[in-house]
This record gives sequence, C-alpha cells and structure tokens, in this order.
Amino acid sequence: MKAVKLIRRGDLFHLRRRVPLRFKPVEPREFVWISLRTDSESHARQKAEASWSHMVEAWEARLAGDTDDAERRFEAARQLAEARGFRYLPAVQVAKLPDQEFYARMKHVLATKGDPLEADAVLGGAKEPGITVSRALELFWDLAADRTIGKSDDQIRRWKNPRIKASDNFVRVVGDRELAAITADDMIDFRQWWSKRLAKEGLTPGSANKDFTHLADVWKTVVKLKRLGIALPLSDLMFKEGEKAERPPFSDHWIKTRLLAPGALDGLNLEARCILLAMVNTGCRPSELASLLPEHIHLNAPVPHISIEADGRQLKNAASRRVMPLVGVSLAGMKECPKGFPTYRFRDKVSDTVNKFLRENGLMESPTHVLYSLRHSFEDRLLAAGVDERIRRDLFGHTLNRERYGKGATLEHKQKVIQAIAF
Repeated sequence: MKAVKLIRRGDLFHLRRRVPLRFKPVEPREFVWISLRTDSESHARQKAEASWSHMVEAWEARLAGDTDDAERRFEAARQLAEARGFRYLPAVQVAKLPDQEFYARMKHVLATKGDPLEADAVLGGAKEPGITVSRALELFWDLAADRTIGKSDDQIRRWKNPRIKASDNFVRVVGDRELAAITADDMIDFRQWWSKRLAKEGLTPGSANKDFTHLADVWKTVVKLKRLGIALPLSDLMFKEGEKAERPPFSDHWIKTRLLAPGALDGLNLEARCILLAMVNTGCRPSELASLLPEHIHLNAPVPHISIEADGRQLKNAASRRVMPLVGVSLAGMKECPKGFPTYRFRDKVSDTVNKFLRENGLMESPTHVLYSLRHSFEDRLLAAGVDERIRRDLFGHTLNRERYGKGATLEHKQKVIQAIAF
C-alpha cells in the first residue's frame, strides 16, 4: 500500500492518507485519518491495509450509488450498508428492528449529517430495481456462470438456447414485465398460449414444460442472488406428460445385414462412419466419441481402447469418465480415424448427419430409430449375455444406485465381455 503514514495520537495509531481523485465527488476531504485502535505499531501496520481497503469499498459504493442506474444504485446501497457494518434491509424492516440496532443506524446517519446516500443504505431507503424478463436473462448469464465451467462452446450454446427461447416466448405473449409485476394471470395466459400451440402444431407437452422449467430456473436464480425478495407465481403450471417414448434398439439382424452390409455406409463421410462403427461395440454416446482427442485413442496398447475424458467439455456425470476397449468393427472404425473426429469435435452435429443419411438410404429399421439406438442395442446384447449390472453400468457410464466399491472390471475383463457380443 502506497503513501502509508502512521501517526500516533495519544495512545493510539492512526492512518493518514490522501483521498484519490477518483473519489472526490463523494469525499470532500483531501486527507483522511483512520483510527487503527491499537498502541502497537506492528499491529497498526498489519491493520492499515485492511482499514484502507474498507474505506475504498465504502467510497466505491457511494460512487456507484450516485447514478441513474436503478440496479447499480440498489447494489451500491447494499454494499455501502455492509461497509458501514450493517446489513441492508428495506425501510419497513428497519423500522421493526430492536431499539438498540435501530438507534445505532440512526446515530450513524446523524453523524453523516443526513447524507442521502448513507441514509438510503443504512435506513433502507434505496428502491429495489425493477428487473424485467429480458434483463433477468442478461443478469442470469453472469449469476449462473459457474454452471458453464468445463463446458465446450457447443455445450454452452445448447445450455443457453432453450432459456433464450423460453424468455422470448414469454415476452412475445405477455410482454417484457418486471419480475415483481408478473401475476398468476400472466402465467395462465402463457399456459393457454402453449395449450393452443400443442393442439394446433401437434407438439408434446414436454415442449411447453421446458419453457416453464427454464423460466423458473432463470427467474429464481436472479431473485435469489440479487436478493429481490419476490414471490414468483410459478406453481401448478406444467402440462401432464404421457409415457415417454423410448428409442428402440436396432435388432442384431438389422445391424449385421443392413448397417454392416458391404458398401452400406460408403456414402457417409469418413468421420461420421467411424463414429457409427465405434458405437456398435462400445455403446458410447455420439458426443463422447465425437469429442475424443488424439491422446484419448490408444490403438497400439495391449488392449486397444479409448478413454472418455472431460477435456474441453463437460461430461454428463462423474461415472461417464471411463475406459472402453475396442473390438470388432469398432476397432476397425477407430483405425480409420486414429486422430479422432475434428469435424465433429465439441459440436452436436454428428447425429443429425448420420440420421439423415440412414433415412435417405433406407437404413433405419423404423421411423423411430436414430443413431442413438445403437447404444440401446449394445445394452440389449449385454443383457442377453447375462453381463453383471455393475459391469454394464461401468461400460455405459451410468451412476451406480448403491455405494461403489473397488475399481470395477479391468480393461482386459471388459474386452472379454464385449468380444463375446461384438460384431
């Protein structure tokens, strides 16, 4: 800390320092004296930096409070109250405080000669900001930034898009209301709009329910972390969903005679074809394979294998980090793409490409089959072979529904299990 000057006044040391020019609008003094409340010079030097930082925080809060921006002004009042040793409370709550704390706040304000910024901060006079639906979404990205740690750019895009869509839909139907002004009737209007869309466009209830889920996530996060104290009318809005449609597995016969028939996949680009083949005997998610880096592919190891890691992206769960042996057509496919799949790496595009190709070439077993069906086929083959549940979960990257003991199956044992059911 620069320009520190400790001066003893009586028995106690004080810090004397010039006020930075930045704070002249909110601090008329040229120099400030801060009592360090100790007669020990070494202790005083230890306290000086923290005391100065505390003073700067208060000036910053006052400076931010001298603005026309309602959000910054409210946040500044809260920070200034904390810098003065008080918790910010609305005026109605301040009035209900025990006499001792109420008088302590009044005493502070009187000592500042009724400074309006100090009064707003300590006595709760700052007006809470009116945050609209669109503004709430803007704030949400920063408030929920921790949720994107470890995600790839494509994962972040897919995380953001449904929240953007939900907010846009609400604004289109109800308007860009302040969160505090949203009523139960507004939410019912939005639900009725969705009800008409479901009937007219043949959408599933899940389409509407996702909007309600994402709006609740955004609004509740903002209300909580901005300390707005707003009761949101979000209950009893979801549509009843029917039984969720399951992706059917490809039959063994179809995989063998159609998907793996000579020349069947020749029209599919090399990387997409390799990913499809790798799925056949690993059951890995398409995104897991697409994101493989060269260092995750071990073709020359005693047991050829791939390692599913979180490098550059966020895994679905901790159990998804695993090592998978390569056998049969999956090993052959990975040998054609030994460096991975840069075209699809960290991009959620390979499923669309493969699904389009399979449909256009009569290689889908039914209209409801998709690339992901190969994952279900792999599981069915494991079940039919009587493979232990613990090993199946380890192979699929599923969490165990009990405490996990030991390291699980070795790579060699996994290889033997998969070799028995491989194409």
